[in-house]
Amino acid sequence: MPTDLPANLERKLDELEAVDRDLERQLLDPAVIADHRQVRALSIKRAANAGIVEQYRRFRAIAKEMTATRSLLAPGGDPDLAEMARSELAQLEEDQAALLQSMQEALVTAEDRAVGSVILEVRAGVGGDEAALWAGDVVAIYLGYAASRGWTVEQIESAPGDSGGFTQCIMSVTGEGVWAELAYESGTHQVKRIPATETQGRVHTSTATVAVLPEPEEIEVKIAPEEVKEIITTARGPGGQNVNKVATAVHLIHLPTGIEVRMQETKSQAQNRQRAWQILRARLFDRQRAEAEARRSEARFSLMGTANRAEKIRTYRYKENVVVDHRIGESFNLQEVLQGRLGPIVQDLTRAETERRLAAL
Repeated sequence: MPTDLPANLERKLDELEAVDRDLERQLLDPAVIADHRQVRALSIKRAANAGIVEQYRRFRAIAKEMTATRSLLAPGGDPDLAEMARSELAQLEEDQAALLQSMQEALVTAEDRAVGSVILEVRAGVGGDEAALWAGDVVAIYLGYAASRGWTVEQIESAPGDSGGFTQCIMSVTGEGVWAELAYESGTHQVKRIPATETQGRVHTSTATVAVLPEPEEIEVKIAPEEVKEIITTARGPGGQNVNKVATAVHLIHLPTGIEVRMQETKSQAQNRQRAWQILRARLFDRQRAEAEARRSEARFSLMGTANRAEKIRTYRYKENVVVDHRIGESFNLQEVLQGRLGPIVQDLTRAETERRLAAL
């Protein structure tokens, strides 16, 4: 291998290639083929690294071509062949350098691309009825973007606002690149506009908070049954009244961390339990990730911020028809964003974060 490929990078690329071969083997297993859910999960994981693995194989092929080409430069050889070899070698070196840069960029985002399912939570913030309407608009933005990307969205739980929109909406979003593209959405989304509920034409400022949690597989988060307290009750509506007489609502409390999940969306206790555990695993996994990241570098400043819900990441200004992302200081067309066209924002945020991670290597 060429000496300009760092040993740690070569080792990581070898690992990714081995993972690719293993995923290919699993996808050819008849037992796996019979399970469409498993096929989809494995396909997403393989697709996440397919590009970088192909680049690595091309990189090695170029290295072999360079070795063969250099042999034509030996003293006493044909001058015309040597001249052609020097020209070809220069092009191969240029191609190899471009591949090295591309592989490094892909490598720092490889783990993000391998996560194919997230829990997306949108909650109304300050602003009363207008905040709920705004939260509904934010949900619509993500539904539009998910549709354009071919992702699957399942609504897990929602609570409508009195005048429309949502006070809370929790969804599961599945598809290739879902975490890599939505991870930057966590935080406070502020809107400045004249609400439909406003009679004097005054501009109001309201907020919605967004949390995007990578959804782990069960094997990635081990939760001992004795660590979770489960309470089964009847579902309750506004004001606390019982909305049915059958105990179907599920309340989970993870005792070591205090994380609580309540689920009463469906009339089936089994479905509510399944969804409650789904959210609990995602929230616990997110906390473990955050703690591990903090241990790796307490002083590290991330471009994407802390993803804390109290952190304002974006302002939507209706009067100027712009959306401002405060982390990169860039503005985007409001109407495009409201229609779910988040591509330009996602690309700029990804580019900035990739550059930061490369600088930290």
